[in-house]
Amino acid sequence: MRILVTGGAGFIGSHFTDHLIAEGHDILVVDNLSTGSRKNIPGAVQFAELDLLSSSASEVIKAFKPEAIFHFAAQINIQTSLSNPVYDAEQNILSTLKLLEIARAYHSYFIFASSGGAIYGEAMAGPQNENHSEYPLNPYGVAKLAIDRYLHSYHHQFDLKYCSMRFSNVYGPRQGGDGEGGVVSIFINRLKNGQKMVIFGDGLQERDFVFVKDLASASSLLLSHRPVGVFNFSTGIATSILQLAKTTQCLFALTGQIEFAHPRLGEQRRSLLSADRAGEVLGWRAKTSLESGLLETKTSCLSELKFR
Repeated sequence: MRILVTGGAGFIGSHFTDHLIAEGHDILVVDNLSTGSRKNIPGAVQFAELDLLSSSASEVIKAFKPEAIFHFAAQINIQTSLSNPVYDAEQNILSTLKLLEIARAYHSYFIFASSGGAIYGEAMAGPQNENHSEYPLNPYGVAKLAIDRYLHSYHHQFDLKYCSMRFSNVYGPRQGGDGEGGVVSIFINRLKNGQKMVIFGDGLQERDFVFVKDLASASSLLLSHRPVGVFNFSTGIATSILQLAKTTQCLFALTGQIEFAHPRLGEQRRSLLSADRAGEVLGWRAKTSLESGLLETKTSCLSELKFR
């Protein structure tokens, strides 16, 4: 199958690309390398270093005639969305609309990397499912929700088949520090460099951390089942930032490596998702424990340092 992966040089996109290559698909990666890296792109794929808003990107993608599109390219920094919401909308909403027009023309199955935590807002009770109220707290979340609404509209008006993958906080090898789960990468890198981990606020804010390779395993299920609609992908397990920091300390056999700072603007207190629908429809579930995922992330991080 001919599959376009936008943002395929980035953290999540590159893991999906690896999985799709292993299944024998013909892959085109389009990435402007603003946050991605060439070293994340396997030699077995076609690669175009282009911005999705450019006419050149549209021409390359149309020539490829994708049968499926995995859309991971995005502006992912919440603080950037707060300081420059217009830029965030351009990078996230307008670029996606250009892709949707291409998907419509070639009847491509469209998989979108959305965000449960940013869209649902505060989780006051148990895990939030796909029917939970949607109150984004920052422009990044607003943009993700707007795209989900465009997908719904394109499905009903143009019969576009799509799946919006609402991730919880994703972490794992190759991660930078900008995404919603970037705290894992930041903590590991700071300890690796002999620095203290900084917690903004009291550390009792909770997140649902899902390992990136568990997410990538969903690619084959999505292509075979072709579900339509919104699906959460998460562990359903709440972990406080303080607990995460202490667990990371243990991996490095260190103590006293935590300091606290003032809370950051726009940060929600609790994010916890239910992935029951993905389990029922696709047979998907998160398999990697936080401890195992952190250990693999740490090992990968130290290995990259060794061979630079």
